[in-house]
Amino acid sequence: MRDVIQRMLEAEAEAKRLVAEADAKAEQVRVDARREARELADRTRRDAQAEAERLVQETVRKAEDEKRSRLDQAAEAIRNEVRVDDRFREEAVRTVVRAVRGQGDGTTGG
Repeated sequence: MRDVIQRMLEAEAEAKRLVAEADAKAEQVRVDARREARELADRTRRDAQAEAERLVQETVRKAEDEKRSRLDQAAEAIRNEVRVDDRFREEAVRTVVRAVRGQGDGTTGG
């Protein structure tokens, strides 16, 4: 009977040891999981921040390109308008010179 009791005590001690080992392993798994979750969250945050920065830079670049394009279009429109004004002015000067010289278009009494 003593052997049976001794084996039961040994089995109980072994069971306690196995439970303690399992608890320690479970705690280590929890610690590792928390660490990995923290690292993943940090990495995800950094990646999101980098992507947001990239998007901001791309948007700024596109806005600058659009601004430059609109300025170029406005400058071209102004140049075209000035050319028309120059042509108009030259034609007006010729008309005045012809009128002064008496070489009008036939509508003047000259």
